[in-house]
Amino acid sequence: MAIHHASSGEFIDIRPLKGNLKTAVTKALFKSDHLEVSRIVMLADEEVPQHQVTGEMTVQCLEGKVELVMESVTQTMRAGDLICLAGSEPHGLKAIEDSTVLITMLLHQT
Repeated sequence: MAIHHASSGEFIDIRPLKGNLKTAVTKALFKSDHLEVSRIVMLADEEVPQHQVTGEMTVQCLEGKVELVMESVTQTMRAGDLICLAGSEPHGLKAIEDSTVLITMLLHQT
């Protein structure tokens, strides 16, 4: 079965998952040739190792608390915090609490 991605003009619900967070899964919400939007579900102590992506991106904490780890600094993000990252900037995430994070990435065609 194909994964549903929202179409242009379609509403996407990114409200906090609250009680459903522990059973939710990470998924891409929208994907086009130039943009990808994903909701990352992370349970406490779960990590996304440091990596980099080619395009610019935003990271927004929707609920919970996560640490954003970059080369020279670690920042705590709480619900409502948003950060913009330049392309190719190394970064990783660690969930301090059960959390959801919205990632928006600019995709570059090769």
